[in-house]
Amino acid sequence: MDWQALKADVIAYAKSIGIDKIGFATADPFVELKARLVEHRRKGYESGFEEPDLDKRTDPSRSLPGARSLIAVAMAYPSRMENPPKSAPGAYRGILCRAAWGEDYHVVLRERLDRLAGYIRARVPDAQCVAMVDTGPLVDRAVAERAGLGWVGKNTALITPEFGSWVYLGELVTNLPFPPDTPVTEQCGDCTACLDACPTGALVGPGQLNSQACLAYLTQVKTPISEAFRDKLGNRLYGCDTCQVVCPHNRKKHADHHPEFRPDPEVAKPLLKPLLSMGKKAFQQRFGRSSAAWRGKKPIQRNAILALAHFRDASAIPELLALAERDERPVIRGAAAWALGKIGVSAGGATRDRLKEALAALATRERDEEVRLELRRALERLGGVDSGRGRGATRDAAEDGEPGGTAR
Repeated sequence: MDWQALKADVIAYAKSIGIDKIGFATADPFVELKARLVEHRRKGYESGFEEPDLDKRTDPSRSLPGARSLIAVAMAYPSRMENPPKSAPGAYRGILCRAAWGEDYHVVLRERLDRLAGYIRARVPDAQCVAMVDTGPLVDRAVAERAGLGWVGKNTALITPEFGSWVYLGELVTNLPFPPDTPVTEQCGDCTACLDACPTGALVGPGQLNSQACLAYLTQVKTPISEAFRDKLGNRLYGCDTCQVVCPHNRKKHADHHPEFRPDPEVAKPLLKPLLSMGKKAFQQRFGRSSAAWRGKKPIQRNAILALAHFRDASAIPELLALAERDERPVIRGAAAWALGKIGVSAGGATRDRLKEALAALATRERDEEVRLELRRALERLGGVDSGRGRGATRDAAEDGEPGGTAR
């Protein structure tokens, strides 16, 4: 078999089915990566979403015995939205990260990889291929970097020369000995824009992320978000793009040639208040095609509550009171209590007094200790002085992921 010729044919086929970049690498273990992951775990920086077995994460042969090559692929997605809807008093909006704007990339990329694997098996009947997109054990960025698609920047994202970091990644592990490509030289230089802009300081060093403090991770957890991070969330409903928006290599990079990734503005920037009472069926109808739906509606509803607090939206008080009183989920009741305290500080005297009475009554009936604590803190806040934005804030805090775009 002329493996170089087959490689050229595989590249041509990949391009024909809409894969933007493809590269080849050896399937040797990622020895240096494993050492970094061990240290990452020791420091408590893991998110908990990762594959727990570090050998599986760094040794392709654990996914395919006899693995000889890795084929990395990338598809670009848009960085801008045409005519994005704007927030307005009483009609404030949240924002999904750009990676969740279009159709779920897990589905799209997996379909492309399956077709690519089918092509390879048609050419080499005894070929074995294992496809991975994000949820596989291997570290996609490490595979893509070794295969020459780009380099892993200081913000831990894979940066390509053509599309910046606005790319989805996936790979095939195969038993075929394809000639490897040459890795791209790292081009971040002395730039620290991403580290400087991170709203929570989660980028603790070049290429080192404390996932526990990353807003992208925090938007996905189903547990209460620490109060230290709630204001910094702004109006983010899912994910965070700040470290990518400020990256010089992403400047003027925008790819909208894949129709399935073009955003529906009402999904990418939804109104916040309707999210509070949205049922499971309606949630799936609205967000089910987006990767933002994978954790269900609870995290997004909680984040919508926190976003309403960020905007000090007094028009949401009735809905928030209803959640604090009747929602069966303690996480939602607690978030609503916190939001009412934040919004109430900016409300007029009569509204604040009525809110105090309502929260005090809820506190006497609440059975969950954490929610009772949130209610007590909200009541304490209503007796204090507003140190936040005040009423009428209309700026979308995280609309474009700008470094200054988080609540103070």
